Amino acid sequence: MATQTTQQVEEIEPFEAAQEIEGGDVVLVDTREPHEYQEAHLENGKLVPPGLLGDEIAAAAPDKSARTILYCRSGNRSYKAAEQLQALGYEDVASMAGGILAWQEQGLPVVAASGMTAEQRDRYSRHTLLPEVGVDGQLKMLNAKVLLVGAGGLGAPTALYLAAAGIGTLGLVDDDVVDASNLQRQVIHNTERIGVPKTESARLTIEALNPDVNVVEHRLRLDSSNILEILGEYDVIVDGADNFPTRYLLNDASVRLRKPVVSASILSFDGQISTFVPFEGPCYRCLYPTPPPAELAPSCSANGVLGVMAGTMGLLQANEVLKLVLGIGEPLIGRLLLFEALSTRFTELKVRRDPDCPICGENAPEIADEDLGKFPDYELFCAG
Repeated sequence: MATQTTQQVEEIEPFEAAQEIEGGDVVLVDTREPHEYQEAHLENGKLVPPGLLGDEIAAAAPDKSARTILYCRSGNRSYKAAEQLQALGYEDVASMAGGILAWQEQGLPVVAASGMTAEQRDRYSRHTLLPEVGVDGQLKMLNAKVLLVGAGGLGAPTALYLAAAGIGTLGLVDDDVVDASNLQRQVIHNTERIGVPKTESARLTIEALNPDVNVVEHRLRLDSSNILEILGEYDVIVDGADNFPTRYLLNDASVRLRKPVVSASILSFDGQISTFVPFEGPCYRCLYPTPPPAELAPSCSANGVLGVMAGTMGLLQANEVLKLVLGIGEPLIGRLLLFEALSTRFTELKVRRDPDCPICGENAPEIADEDLGKFPDYELFCAG
């Protein structure tokens, strides 16, 4: 009894494929996903995603006797697609070995995404491969402006990963200098920079990590006289403040300006995080109408903190920021996430908007334009 054998797929090197394509009479098929095609593709390559090959190949390559060359990212998907085409009756099919990666390594031209340089396409390639991000998402990040209130424990890891991700503008608010006691958790600084302003130290690290990022130093403490002007320049705010007066001021100002705030805090072995988007969910005052007494909320300098807590919660803050910038996923709006390091346990609590909240509630007083910059005495409020 005769056995049916499968025809071996022809594989050609990129340089050979380029010569054939230049000679004409070749149907060139891109067997990747749309977001990959958008990032970079070969000129005249017709996109037919793997999952749609059976439905769309007839429109892209109607002549089954014509020379057809398929390519993907590294050569694996195009090889399998070529096998499918042979099974469909295509007579002259080849897969490009090494895919578009090998093509680019040999210096052959591609049609690249507009708005990004070749260096940026390489740097952010692991982002643009994600369908949820793609080139459009990376461009959103490059155009985003994020303000970090605090360049310390929480601000350090958040800033590092936002910079690595390609957030185009990072504002840093801090009026302190680097101290030796900071280095156990504030990983953006180093021993050589003890005594240097934290914003400057953080800027130097960020610039060395990613030259795409524009770092704006706000070497000051936020107060009612400057907060609206500073917040107004940014899209998303990261709250890494270490005191309650600043947190309440930041909340009230962000609600007035309708700016989202990703807020986290750490103490000892515990951390918490939530995302406050004005009028889409609760604000900080809905969660904490009044500050807790000092004995229930001591500072890290008084009570201590495990260094990696800053990294854990700071990275969660960075994750929340990226979701907001990209418009993907489910941000922590109306949810308070608690983390216990000693048990490695996360607990999620639902938080509802308080209709009686004096800041974002249904009956909260409207503030006239001339009064937007007027705020109560938060030091007195928190002391009480």
